Amino acid sequence: MKRLTITLLAALVMAPTMTMAADSASADFTPAQQAAIGKIASDYLLAHPEILVQVSQKLQAQQADQQQQQTQAAVLANAKALVSDPATPSYGPQDAKVAFVEFFDYQCLYCSRMAPLVEQTVKANPNVRFVFKEWPIFGDRWKESITAAETGMAVWKEKGAQAYFDYHNSIYRTGHDEGKLTEADIAGAVKAAKASAPTPAQLKATHQAIASNDELARTLGFSGTPGFVVMPTRDATAENTTVLPGAVSAEDLQAAIVKAQGGK
Repeated sequence: MKRLTITLLAALVMAPTMTMAADSASADFTPAQQAAIGKIASDYLLAHPEILVQVSQKLQAQQADQQQQQTQAAVLANAKALVSDPATPSYGPQDAKVAFVEFFDYQCLYCSRMAPLVEQTVKANPNVRFVFKEWPIFGDRWKESITAAETGMAVWKEKGAQAYFDYHNSIYRTGHDEGKLTEADIAGAVKAAKASAPTPAQLKATHQAIASNDELARTLGFSGTPGFVVMPTRDATAENTTVLPGAVSAEDLQAAIVKAQGGK
């Protein structure tokens, strides 16, 4: 009885969604019994507050699992926008069977840390198409975040995939994130890509694509950068698609590719 009471009270405290079930259970007891149960539970929780931590951790795990399932469902529903958007820069064969999609911001610290791992993954997987979703979420804090994203997309339109990839990597190799990126850094990356400095009109022409990336990222449930989606370009399912919100290891990236290719 004591264990049932403690579990019921902890669930009521930490998980309001359990209220209906708890109300049904409490209806089996008289008011006096309910008061006695409440006293027992209260005394026990005061003596053992760690039980609330355990319940909280379980609730958080359940919520994270639910969010993961919702994100994966959204990914499958938006597969075309993820892997076949003609306005999005990509690198690798157009007929690739697997797409590796990254949402990123050039001023994001964790994107910067992931950049060498992504570059390593690109080189190790020549049969995969890498899709780069410019998502300058720090643009309201650092304008270079937006400028770098617009410039990258303009370079891609002017010079194509290799020039874009060179520009992308050159930006990250500066090591200038979290407000340290400069206009000179961006100009240097354009030069490294053997492209021309984009005109204001060319920069403006990228706005719709960037806005679409923002809408897509939010639809998928991403709350920040980086965010990775690895999936087959055709016949994607929950079993062969991986969503990685946040920084991960090179092994995680490669495992997601193998999974999308049909491996375990």
